[in-house]
Amino acid sequence: MDRLSALEIFVTVVSEGSFSAAARSLGMSKSAVSKHIAALEDRLGVRLLNRTTRRLSLTDAGALYCERANRLIAEAEDAEAEVSQLSSAPKGVLRLSAPLSFGIRHLGPLLPAFLAQNPGLTIDLKLDDRLVDLVQDGFDIALRVTTLTDSSLMVRRLCPSRVVMVASPDYLAERGIPAEPADLKEHACLVYSNQTYGLEWRLVEAASGDKLTVRLGDSRVRANNGDILRFAALQGQGIAILPTFFVGEDISSQRLVRVLPGWEGVSNDVCLVWPHARYTPAKVRAFVDYMVKALGGGTPPWEDCPSLSRGLPPSQG
Repeated sequence: MDRLSALEIFVTVVSEGSFSAAARSLGMSKSAVSKHIAALEDRLGVRLLNRTTRRLSLTDAGALYCERANRLIAEAEDAEAEVSQLSSAPKGVLRLSAPLSFGIRHLGPLLPAFLAQNPGLTIDLKLDDRLVDLVQDGFDIALRVTTLTDSSLMVRRLCPSRVVMVASPDYLAERGIPAEPADLKEHACLVYSNQTYGLEWRLVEAASGDKLTVRLGDSRVRANNGDILRFAALQGQGIAILPTFFVGEDISSQRLVRVLPGWEGVSNDVCLVWPHARYTPAKVRAFVDYMVKALGGGTPPWEDCPSLSRGLPPSQG
């Protein structure tokens, strides 16, 4: 018998607590199990089990060997499962979580092609700005726009998510153009109410990387959804600070222009997260590979416009 099979018989005897129970579990005779254990001890030159008429117990050597044997068997099972996954087509239901606005704007349009490439898959997508617990809520994978930190989850970064200040040309013509961050106190600012730092914007100077916190003055609109703030900015209600995936097209078409283009908000990452497992299911691996090709190739599609690198010159105010 090969060594891996001998290990499996040994750990089964230990887990079942007797040769008879192990024999039933393995579909072997009791005498065959006993002979394999005896042969294993002869090969190792050490006793692994103490045998009495009532029960079996591990020797010190047996306890050490059992721990290593379990680890080797688990690794062998993982390797077989992982290789098997490589040859199997993704199938079943992929339970996916994503933020509401990003999901509608940028994830939704990508899903038809993914499903066409994977006819055995069905997608169950839940859009929610709440940070879901993947394991507790039963999700296979989640797309998140967040600052990456140490996590108990597997993480694959797709692309950056820049945050910029924008306003409509009409608003700036009426209220003037801020020349420096301190000027924001004199403007109507549109605030994302889910942020934890209240009526403040945390800014980063693009050239130097210096950070600055600005206390805001008038706040015309507060909302817990970026699309609401975008609509308000388009209607000339004030200055908003939003991820470029919301406003990239508006900046390109000049419906909105950048304010204080030398400064940005604290950027995040668009990433995929999924639970740790002995091996990644084929359906999850297929989705990760697809999204890496779709969004992981450098500049995100919503930033593919020169206008994002500049704002409205002060002379036009």
